[in-house]
Amino acid sequence: MTPPLRADAARNRDQLLATARLAMAEGDLTLQLNDLARRAQVGVGTVYRHFPTRRALIEALADSGFTALIEDARGASRHDDAWTAVEVLLRALLMRQLTDPAFTEVISTGPDQDVAARTGAHREEFRTLARTVLERARQARSLRPDLTDDELHHLVCGTAFALRIGDDPAKRVDRYLRVLLDGIHTPQT
Repeated sequence: MTPPLRADAARNRDQLLATARLAMAEGDLTLQLNDLARRAQVGVGTVYRHFPTRRALIEALADSGFTALIEDARGASRHDDAWTAVEVLLRALLMRQLTDPAFTEVISTGPDQDVAARTGAHREEFRTLARTVLERARQARSLRPDLTDDELHHLVCGTAFALRIGDDPAKRVDRYLRVLLDGIHTPQT
């Protein structure tokens, strides 16, 4: 277990994360660590002590997004209706990707790129909850049986990418999600 940070170190870490979030909100997705030090008004060594790589910073920024998504997935897994659970799960994953660029970067890559054990644990917990939701929908014959979990993950990531093309993705979310859901739903005969 990692010992808790000293108060000044915790403040520096929080300042770095807040500065990185602000940079991302302004559209700077590069998050160069030297630039981050300058913007946060801390030494470069301070940045590298907390985040030895850009990926470590991105994963720290994505942590709260993963936590929120896991809670949404837990809620979906407890839903009474198997198909509605799929809808809740996919909407949560899609919305998280549209609103959290750090989360999007992490979830769009494989676990082999993760640097923090916590990220791997989040990824595995989400995968387990999602698998539960999807398997229940397959057993209810609601979800296409020929669609793998990985293929579905790619479709959601692709839908998020498609929504970011053009103006005002919020106006198109429901329509794109409905098209995705219609495509993965087992055709009723």
